[in-house]
Amino acid sequence: MKRYGMVIGLNPEHIDEYKRLHAAVWPGVLQKIAECNIRNYSIFLRDNTLFSYLEYLGNDFTADMAKMAADPVTQEWWRATDPCQHPVASAREGEWWSPLEEVFHVD
Repeated sequence: MKRYGMVIGLNPEHIDEYKRLHAAVWPGVLQKIAECNIRNYSIFLRDNTLFSYLEYLGNDFTADMAKMAADPVTQEWWRATDPCQHPVASAREGEWWSPLEEVFHVD
């Protein structure tokens, strides 16, 4: 299992919409998350920054993320959520959610 932490900006005018969408995530989106070997997935909000945490149980993260990106229901979900977000200032070229370096963990 590998843990992932990522951040992205949240447009202030879309905070309520983003919360509303995530209060009732579409069943097809949840199903695809599980099919792509993601567990224990959370998104937290602080000011205008979203922090996500997930645990990946598969063997090929890149392939599973491509599978998710190819899913029509997930694509529709992203069309609803993407306008709410923006990359953080330190995002690399083409990066949406920016990965964080894990510097400490204890069970």
